[in-house]
Amino acid sequence: MNMQFKRKSTSTIFGCVFALLLPKICFAEKICTVPSGPVTIKENNTDDTVVVHINTTTKDVTLNLTENPGNAFYLRGSELIAKKGLDFETLSGPEELTVQVRCNKTGYRSITLIVIVRVENINDNTPSFGQSEYTLNVNELTPVNTSIGLIEAIDDDSEVLYYSIEPTLNRYFRLETMYTPNILVNKVLDYDVIQQVKLILYAQDTPLPSQHTPLPSQPSERSFTATATITINIIDIDNRPPWFQPCTRVTIGNAKICLSLGYRGRVNLTEKQEGALQLQPGPVYARDGDKSRNEEISYKIVRGNEDNIFQIDENSGNISMLKPADIAGPISLLVLASQVLNRDQFATTSVTIDVMKKSRNPPRFEKERYEGYVYITSGPENMVLRDRTTNRPFRVRARDEDFASGINPDIRYEVQYSSYVNITTDGFILLKKAVRTDSFALQLRAVDVSTGESGTAALSVLVIPSVGVQSPDESFRAGDMALLGFVMAALLVLCLIVIGYLISRVKKGNPDAFKLSEVSIFSSKLRDTGRSRARRAELREGRLDAVQAARVRVIPRERLRHCRSCGLQTSFNHSHHSPVVQTKGKANKHRVKSILAKERRKDDRHKSVWFKESEDSSDIEVEIIPDTIGIKPEEEVERVEGDFASHAPEDSQMELGDLIMSNIQDLSSREISDGRDGLNTDRKDP
Repeated sequence: MNMQFKRKSTSTIFGCVFALLLPKICFAEKICTVPSGPVTIKENNTDDTVVVHINTTTKDVTLNLTENPGNAFYLRGSELIAKKGLDFETLSGPEELTVQVRCNKTGYRSITLIVIVRVENINDNTPSFGQSEYTLNVNELTPVNTSIGLIEAIDDDSEVLYYSIEPTLNRYFRLETMYTPNILVNKVLDYDVIQQVKLILYAQDTPLPSQHTPLPSQPSERSFTATATITINIIDIDNRPPWFQPCTRVTIGNAKICLSLGYRGRVNLTEKQEGALQLQPGPVYARDGDKSRNEEISYKIVRGNEDNIFQIDENSGNISMLKPADIAGPISLLVLASQVLNRDQFATTSVTIDVMKKSRNPPRFEKERYEGYVYITSGPENMVLRDRTTNRPFRVRARDEDFASGINPDIRYEVQYSSYVNITTDGFILLKKAVRTDSFALQLRAVDVSTGESGTAALSVLVIPSVGVQSPDESFRAGDMALLGFVMAALLVLCLIVIGYLISRVKKGNPDAFKLSEVSIFSSKLRDTGRSRARRAELREGRLDAVQAARVRVIPRERLRHCRSCGLQTSFNHSHHSPVVQTKGKANKHRVKSILAKERRKDDRHKSVWFKESEDSSDIEVEIIPDTIGIKPEEEVERVEGDFASHAPEDSQMELGDLIMSNIQDLSSREISDGRDGLNTDRKDP
């Protein structure tokens, strides 16, 4: 093309040089022209599309196509026309087509025009995958970010495709980038959790709206998408040892283990049990931890069977006896389970065999059939009652005749065939929920956990109307009864401590306080005797007021002869019930001796009480004369009561008791010391 332009320029120069000589020839160089630069046309154009217009400067110019690639163009007058639709993808050569047009006119020199036609590629093809479905396999526990496959699509229109997978929030797999459909492991795979994953892979020839990328410049531009279904199978590898059953699964990081608590059985001493031993919670059994592989397992006793008492079946795991055990007590066996094809995968567990003396009697309930009662309003935690009329809780007991007392501490109680109740270790029956029927029945079972022996009894529970409103808290509960017993015991201990403390204080601090009780008993009996005549005494209001204001003087009999210094003269006559009491005023009232302060003499035989009203009824003096000291305090009180009842006026008996009680506090604190001083003086007096 450059050569053509050079030739054209050269011819133009020469034509201009000879313009003066050959004006017609120079003018002929411009008889036709085309726009400079390439001419663009979109692919898939319609037929007869105008590509370019050829300009002619004179008439009668003849145009001819000298170069027509693919016979795709033709001339229609002065226009270059595309004969058919052009497809960018089918172009064998470059994306530009070169078309040559020759201009001819008589008397003029011919000119060759070169037209560059550029075919513009448009998005008119859908991306496509090599196949619609793909299947991939990946081992469990494959490390994260490991590639499991690269699946690409092709597009004839575009060099760049945008990929995505669905579901977009898939936990286990992801794409490397949106431009590279390399599928990576996003999370550790566990065959026990997931065995297969299905994904849909999308390939789009325009940027995805969900991605933060610029959208196409032309909103009307078409977009095409291809899809492929990918099935990913998780392969279970041999990564776990055998698991003894039953077991508890525990996850530690990405690893899973299954913990077994072992097995337990029992045999009788000096007895060989035939067949496989019955173990709890079941026979020895292990399975492959990789459940899809299910490798064959073999068993072996590796420790604890030094006396060769037991043997284990290598294939089934059943344990049997070769000979009887001659020593009581537990025998611990260590059992190994391993894969037959891979001995590196193994596990161990313990089997404990209790060798026990044979039991002669199983547990037995006191009755074969029981009957209990519950209120219709009873709820959870309420007790089943013993009878209809009281709230005594129902309780069962099982006896074991192998024990002298009949009480076996290894007995445990169970409830069978009922969901309404539970039973405590002490044999009390508790409701688990409200009862919706008129009655229900169940079976009680007492199990000796040491021997496995058991006994049963039937229980029928009747639902009865409640007396008043019964709430769950009003019935007997084991916890409430225990709390009540604890509180009562604490109160009892506290009372005993207080009583002991008071007694010790009384004995140490005031030895004469015991005498105060004698006066209290005496005054109490006087008050009881006079209450029957209280009504008559109330009628004598004037006399009663005088008595309440009276002064009481207690004088020992042995001091009567020396009482003139006290201002008191008395005379006594047993044959006449007429006491004589004289007073000389209140000057010596502090010299009065209390009965609590005097000491009794051995030669006294009687105790008398004398009192008399003076002309002034408010001045009453009382004289208590002990006749004997040898009589016991109880006898003295009775003697005083008798003398008082026989000699004193009827209404004065009650009055004296009230007076004594009202003056005890003053007399006891003030006159005990005076009484002792006076008594010592009397003893010294000839």
